[in-house]
Amino acid sequence: MWRAIVETALLFLTPFVAYALFHSLQLRWPFVRELWHGRVVSLLTIAGLLVAIVGVVTLGFSRLNQGAYVPAHMENGKLQPGRFQ
Repeated sequence: MWRAIVETALLFLTPFVAYALFHSLQLRWPFVRELWHGRVVSLLTIAGLLVAIVGVVTLGFSRLNQGAYVPAHMENGKLQPGRFQ
């Protein structure tokens, strides 16, 4: 559960980090209030939501090909670990 939350949060934060990195590469301090006005934050939020949605859909489709999960179970007196089959 935590993995899904962290992956989505990191995907959402990607445009904000890219914007700060862009200003850092231009030798400007990226955390000045004037650089983060309402329009910029709104556009970065929309971009972050789009990146997060596309990432979740992409990761969801890539995990469909793993097959069905077989949980850990006892077989002939030995514990067999869980796996995708």
